[in-house]
Amino acid sequence: MEKAQEIEMLKEFSDANATSGFEEEFVKLFTSYAEKTANIETDGMLNVYASKKENKGNRPVIQLDAHSDAVGFITQAVRPNGLIKFVPLGGWVKYNIPALKVKVRNRDGEYIPGVVATKPPHFMTAAERNNVPDVADMSIDVGSSSREETIKDYKIDTGCPIFVDVKCEYHEKSGLFFGKDFDDRFGAGAMIDVLDNLKGEETNFDVVAALSSQEEVGLRGAYVTARKVKPDLCIVLESCPADDTFTPDWLSQTGLKRGPMLRDMDTTFLPNPKFQQYACDLADKINIPYTRSVRTGGGQDGAAIYYENGAPTIVIGIPVRYEHSPYCFSSYKDFKASVDLATAVIRDITQEKLDSFKKF
Repeated sequence: MEKAQEIEMLKEFSDANATSGFEEEFVKLFTSYAEKTANIETDGMLNVYASKKENKGNRPVIQLDAHSDAVGFITQAVRPNGLIKFVPLGGWVKYNIPALKVKVRNRDGEYIPGVVATKPPHFMTAAERNNVPDVADMSIDVGSSSREETIKDYKIDTGCPIFVDVKCEYHEKSGLFFGKDFDDRFGAGAMIDVLDNLKGEETNFDVVAALSSQEEVGLRGAYVTARKVKPDLCIVLESCPADDTFTPDWLSQTGLKRGPMLRDMDTTFLPNPKFQQYACDLADKINIPYTRSVRTGGGQDGAAIYYENGAPTIVIGIPVRYEHSPYCFSSYKDFKASVDLATAVIRDITQEKLDSFKKF
């Protein structure tokens, strides 16, 4: 893809409304891109399987993985005053939620603008000024004045999904994107780009790009995709939290414009060590910058896929500042380097190399 096409795609992907269990809008958008280079299947969980058109069906399979859902919220109930009591979908911290602009998808599929309500400072006590309320005590205001109005006129009630409402921007001078939901829309965009790079090519393995649902609430879709695809090798393309603004240089392992992050550990996952080293050596050989990380927090789909059938798995992470918040930065340069590395692995891998990952 040309750079302008990639930028436009990533902005569209970021702007799409899709949180855990409500991924359909992004699934449709992703499919509209993937069907140009792949045969598409979906399942009842809204997982998407994009099989490279040149696949033969009788060869080992490389699974690419990214997830469609982003962190969001769901309506739990409507309060007597018309405000919406909500529950987080995914790993929010309460400090990032007050005054957040959102949109609620009502029973008719319409998007209703709203805001996470905050008490004006004029009415706050000293204690309230210095503390953030628990999420259970927060509410979303859509402009209603009663429970009846919210339910009957706005058509919002229990189970309606709630999405962050932020438009993505790209700044050419800095090469940075600014927006929401980069986790994992940039990983999904990377899968599209890899498929485009391989269009018409004969590779040694079949390639299936699986877009999984419900990653943010327990890697649920990836367990299903792994059982269906039955990969022999897996590359997870995941947006990963950058630590370069609050960690000393000697300890910082993920930062903007430093290339993709190859993950050595998180709370759910340890990669196949030989596959991990192979990917690092290949990146060195073709001059792709990268970092390696050992994380004591977080997790991603690689755990579900690797542990389902033991297929050697690595994670290529695209650094994102302020992940799981409404406002994020990410670098086009890092996105492109991640695509280039994943593409290079697929072009370079052979059965002999795959077999070597399993010998100790």
